[in-house]
Order: sequence, then structure tokens, then C-alpha cells
Amino acid sequence: MRDKDVIQHIQDLCRERSWTYYRLAKEADIPYSTLNNMVNRTNIPTIPTLQKLCDAFGITLADFFLDEPDALQLTEGQQEIITLYNSLSLEKKKILKAYMKGLLMEV
Repeated sequence: MRDKDVIQHIQDLCRERSWTYYRLAKEADIPYSTLNNMVNRTNIPTIPTLQKLCDAFGITLADFFLDEPDALQLTEGQQEIITLYNSLSLEKKKILKAYMKGLLMEV
């Protein structure tokens, strides 16, 4: 993957989630100026920064570089849940995970 492809993929992931770069920076816990420089100057992110971005997006580094993102077939319901999850803030994601774990413990 070339440098511009990395930046383009970050832009695509933001667009899919209807996220601004400000929101991504906040979710990834990186300075907005760092993200802005990456996008506007097409600076390739470091691995630790890219890991933070992937964590914010809820994907792994492997997923980020996967050539065939549709290789995993999800049902329509699973896709809807992932889309909804991706639109949540980091704090709300934590709450949802705790809730789901609680549901699994019910008998």
C-alpha cells in the first residue's frame, strides 16, 4: 500500500462513518494537528499512530491493510450492528460492550 493509499483509506473510513477529522483525532486520542498534517501533507502515519486510528475505527491493523475488506460475509443484521457501533463515541462503545456482556450472563 502506497502512502497516498493509506491516507485515502483513512479518509474513506471517516467518510463511511460520517466522522470529521476532529472526531477521529478525539476518538484516536491524537492531536488534531497530527491528523491534519497527515491528510493535508500526505504524511504517512507512524505505526503507533496508525494503531490508534485503527482502534478508533474499531478495526485491526490487518483489517486496515486487507486487500479484500468484503472477504468476511456478514448478515444484514450484523452489518447494521457494526454500522451503529462505529457511529458511537469511545465511551458509548465501552457501555455497549458492558451491556452485551451482561446480556450474555443472563440465564
